[in-house]
Amino acid sequence: MTSPLLMQAIPQAAEYIRILPEIVLSLFGILIMLLDPLVDEQKSQKTLGLIGFIGALAGLLATWYMSGSPGLAFSDSIRIDGFSVFFHVLVIAIAAVVILGSFEYMAVQRIRAGEYYALILFGTVGIGLMSSAIELVLIFIALEISSISTYILAGFRRQQAASSESSLKYFLLGSFATAFFLYGVAMMFGATGSTNIDKISQYLQGNGVPLLVYVGTALMFVGLGFKVAAAPLHIWTPDVYEGAPAPVVGFMSTAPKAAAFAVLLRIVFAINEPGHFWPIWVAAALSMTIGNLGALVQTNVKRLLAYSSIAHAGYLLVAFAMTTSENSPNGIAAAMFYAAAYAAMNVGAFAVVSHFANAGEQYVTLEDYEGLGRSSPLLAATLTIFLLSLIGIPMTGGFFAKFYVFSAALRANLIWLTLIGVVNSAVGAYYYLRLIVVMYMREPRKQVPVTPVPFGLGTALAVSLVATLYLGILPNRVLHYAQQSAQDLLAQPQTSIPASMVEIPAISHRQPQNPLPKPEIGN
Repeated sequence: MTSPLLMQAIPQAAEYIRILPEIVLSLFGILIMLLDPLVDEQKSQKTLGLIGFIGALAGLLATWYMSGSPGLAFSDSIRIDGFSVFFHVLVIAIAAVVILGSFEYMAVQRIRAGEYYALILFGTVGIGLMSSAIELVLIFIALEISSISTYILAGFRRQQAASSESSLKYFLLGSFATAFFLYGVAMMFGATGSTNIDKISQYLQGNGVPLLVYVGTALMFVGLGFKVAAAPLHIWTPDVYEGAPAPVVGFMSTAPKAAAFAVLLRIVFAINEPGHFWPIWVAAALSMTIGNLGALVQTNVKRLLAYSSIAHAGYLLVAFAMTTSENSPNGIAAAMFYAAAYAAMNVGAFAVVSHFANAGEQYVTLEDYEGLGRSSPLLAATLTIFLLSLIGIPMTGGFFAKFYVFSAALRANLIWLTLIGVVNSAVGAYYYLRLIVVMYMREPRKQVPVTPVPFGLGTALAVSLVATLYLGILPNRVLHYAQQSAQDLLAQPQTSIPASMVEIPAISHRQPQNPLPKPEIGN
């Protein structure tokens, strides 16, 4: 006969399984901090980095184990489903690749590595919690855990004034944005009597949507819009990206952004059920336009990629503009696929930048990249593939990412927003191609040392490259999982969404057997 204590312990154990990745990452972060004073400074970069990488792999394994225990945990403040598992895998994989790509960087820049790797793991803890939390107060706490880590990481090149400036600017503006988010949470509680997203949605469906809810949603969108670098909240991005260490920029431009989009998907769908939330439409159009126009005049590669990040935030927001219509499953699935594709190509691009910049990050201008195609053909070819993916050229993940976002927007009758996106994609192709032209068609005007790619960085680049090509050639598996995850997100207790609604158009002429698109490429 089972004892009452054992029966009580089983559900408690299931709750801790649902935060197992966060527990594992926290333990490895603490272990790195404990070992840091005991490890020789010359060896700390690789020794502690290896422990951090093992911790990230353990986090991925814990996520796989957690996926077998879906459900609610800790007084219904956390939900584990396909949606949260998708973003857990994405952000932890980003952390693992960034750690791999940082081994050489930390040694070249002569930076003490212990707290660096620990902060990446701690930041990933907050980012993971953001993707699974359905309680607005917990989302705020997770956002702060992630933000504090990235504030410090942005200023890690302590000997460079630009790095300290970027950290301070990021901290001050980020604090204002977080205050907006918290004020929005307070308004939401005042209007509905709850901060639980499920309960808020139930209240709104039964009582209508008061004006205060829209105001609260707008304030929360300010906080999260800052995190994803969406216009007009993008002002900090170029300066912070330019001053922060290149691997950190690769991390902060992808992982926190993916988690913030995950939070937006939960909030926008649950709270804005009755109609379109027009500020998202405006933010998407502004982000695409300002980001691409700003990138056209940049000569610093990090600032160029910063404005590119703003533009890609706009492309992703196109998917959000349809989350309040009957086509919302299309938008959710397209946004998830776009987040994965963008993470692969952007982390890879910044990994190349971090290696080429050398000590002090002194080689980061377009002029420095002249002749790279001859001095380092493999490195130039790798960067070229990432740039082509950012453009959206076929056979890369960026192509299908943009295709599914724009095609889903067309099905939601967002004609003008789609047109703005397509025109901006054409404009963006110019500055990406300009960098490719500089690498292959210009003679170098100064001697830039190009060192061999070390094993850790080479592995990180290989993973990013394989992911970029895989998502461009064989996208169906990830798309199928994104479709299922969209249904998980929509299948709330108060909502019944038929599976037939989850449909993204196929580019094959064959009739699919299920709503999942079946591109002919790679089939």
